[in-house]
Amino acid sequence: MTLKLTILSTSDVHGFVYPTNFVKQHLNLPFGLLKAAQVIAKERQNATGPVLTVDAGDVLEGSPLTEYLAKFSNPPAPQRLMKAYNAIDYDVGVLGNHEFNYGLNYLKKAVENTNYPILSANILNQDDNSLVDGAYRIFSKQGIRIAVLGLTTAYIPFWEDPVHIKGLKFKKVLDTAKHYVEELKKKADVLVVVYHGGFERDLKTGKETESLRGENVGYELLKTIKGIDALVSAHQHRLIATKLFGVPTVQAGHRGAAVGKITLEIDPQQTHMVVGSTAELISTAKYPVHKELKAIMTDVETDTQTWLDQPLGKVQGNMKITDPFKARIEESAFIEFIQKVQMEATGTSISATALFNDEATGFDEQITMREVVTNYVYPNSLAVLRVSGADIRAALEVSAKYFMVNEKNEFIVNPRYLSPKKRHYNYDMYEGIDYTLDISKPVGSRVVRLATKGHPIEAKDSFEIVLNKYRAVGGGHYPMFSEGKIIRENTEAMSELIADYLQKHPVITATVNNNFKIIK
Repeated sequence: MTLKLTILSTSDVHGFVYPTNFVKQHLNLPFGLLKAAQVIAKERQNATGPVLTVDAGDVLEGSPLTEYLAKFSNPPAPQRLMKAYNAIDYDVGVLGNHEFNYGLNYLKKAVENTNYPILSANILNQDDNSLVDGAYRIFSKQGIRIAVLGLTTAYIPFWEDPVHIKGLKFKKVLDTAKHYVEELKKKADVLVVVYHGGFERDLKTGKETESLRGENVGYELLKTIKGIDALVSAHQHRLIATKLFGVPTVQAGHRGAAVGKITLEIDPQQTHMVVGSTAELISTAKYPVHKELKAIMTDVETDTQTWLDQPLGKVQGNMKITDPFKARIEESAFIEFIQKVQMEATGTSISATALFNDEATGFDEQITMREVVTNYVYPNSLAVLRVSGADIRAALEVSAKYFMVNEKNEFIVNPRYLSPKKRHYNYDMYEGIDYTLDISKPVGSRVVRLATKGHPIEAKDSFEIVLNKYRAVGGGHYPMFSEGKIIRENTEAMSELIADYLQKHPVITATVNNNFKIIK
């Protein structure tokens, strides 16, 4: 007689507990952990066999709520967020890359206040032990031994502030998986891998969808390592439910927009007990919020919304963004303002920043903390680099890859910046230099004008520029930048720097100097 094992998963919720993007109060958008919790509760109730619940990481950072708890709560309070996850009663969680954004002490406090184990087999401390609660767990459910192996993208050192990961070792996912899969096949009847990482190749054709640098290795993982019965993936914010090399695989998007569901048919009489499987996604969009969980998190939501509505300053003129695409082709007053903040905070005259996503709306006439953190959505600090003119030109060539010209001779976004993951944050705009990008020209030769203060920038010229820390260490495929070129830092988060700037300048004027042009 067979039984059905149901594996329910969330991932990349990023602190979106309530169904809101925080742009205004009292929203009911088609996502959120409160809705995912309702799906999980219903699926548990309807299941005829054992249920395993997992979260695949990126819990601690990514929304105004997480920013408030980490940076503006005194003391920092990750345990207030973990109340929600504890109430869902997961069996196991796995570290995501964004767990490190607020430093190791914050991460450790979160783990200490979690009532289920947090795993990562390939992130080790100085003693070569797992940073968190171990590499794997074996659960016994209705007589079936289920091993869960936790893995995390090993690319974290290329993005993260080195201070946040000091002393840690990031082992290759494939090598680590191979070691543990061999071990766990001997100890368990069913092997589930939960990997905070995604897929480097098209799941149907096997064609590369990104450079094979090790950020995502899900395709190679299932192709080369046999014995995995189910894979829960994450990190890319994709909606995936399929079989890859015969293994049921899910990825549940982000913000709690879906719950992954893998069903394994188990025959205890067989040597290999898994005799059938399905993979699907359950959209949370039309589900109500989980009432008990909502009650548990009401105080956190109330405190966050009160903090968001703090008035910080006023705008003279128009600093709104109504067309994000246009705001990347033509300089906006909002972007120029962010550049001014970065330059004043670091004493530099050249700055680069991005419009991170298409939800950015710029500033209203009355600026509140809500406008700050919903427009500048990452907990970035700033770094000043000493770079050459050649470095600046090379960085602009990378940014220029963001655009293409279609058959109608219209500007469009390069599809590689939209799929498999939206990466608007990898297109930078600069202040303090004058430049023109000609998108009609071949990639690598699109910078057709580059000057500062009326003089052409030469390859051997030397400059100080300010970037966010992610970009300063080369994040986003900018190899011309690196930690070795950093000459000083401002370690305050940008949300704090913007608030500080507005305290000094309570009335700001919307200005645009149009220092860059995108042409075709």
